[in-house]
Amino acid sequence: MPEAHDLLFRTLADPTRRALFERLCRDGDLTVTALTAQAGVSQPAVSKHLRVLKQAGLVRDRQAGRQTHYSARLDALAPLTDWTRQMTGFWQARFDDLDDLLNRMDQ
Repeated sequence: MPEAHDLLFRTLADPTRRALFERLCRDGDLTVTALTAQAGVSQPAVSKHLRVLKQAGLVRDRQAGRQTHYSARLDALAPLTDWTRQMTGFWQARFDDLDDLLNRMDQ
């Protein structure tokens, strides 16, 4: 079973999906029509991308009459922040070890 951050990386790897998610983060609750207006792709394509984002847990939707409104779920990024934190610690330790080695070589 893939890890949560794998699904998020795969989902956000697509530039159109990433742009839609970023727009929802920036602008808040938006309809498919509003998202399509600036997406540069057709409404059916936007709907497919939103479906993938929703399956990954990155967006939620709500019906209001005939309109579907989407909003970003920022808490869904937690696995990515955790992974980034782990990688930061890993690389910082590696750089510290390299710095120690270089200092010993200079002596």
